[in-house]
Amino acid sequence: MLPTTILIDDAPRCVVRPTDSKDLNRFIRNGKAFLLAERADGKITYRPANESELEHWRNGLALHEAWGGSEDDFFGLPLPG
Repeated sequence: MLPTTILIDDAPRCVVRPTDSKDLNRFIRNGKAFLLAERADGKITYRPANESELEHWRNGLALHEAWGGSEDDFFGLPLPG
């Protein structure tokens, strides 16, 4: 899958690149406490990452690869703000 932005109440929370929809759904289910954080009653949705979110994801991947990690091992990262 392409990098995907997870939104909480339509506000971007993180950008991830799951391997398939099953992986994405597992992340949302298992990461619910992290994703909702301050908004326990928030609504979780997702969409393809936009250009600025893709750039954030690429920068995180570059940092991950700089210390010896591989793209296959990099899932994603929180978005600022």
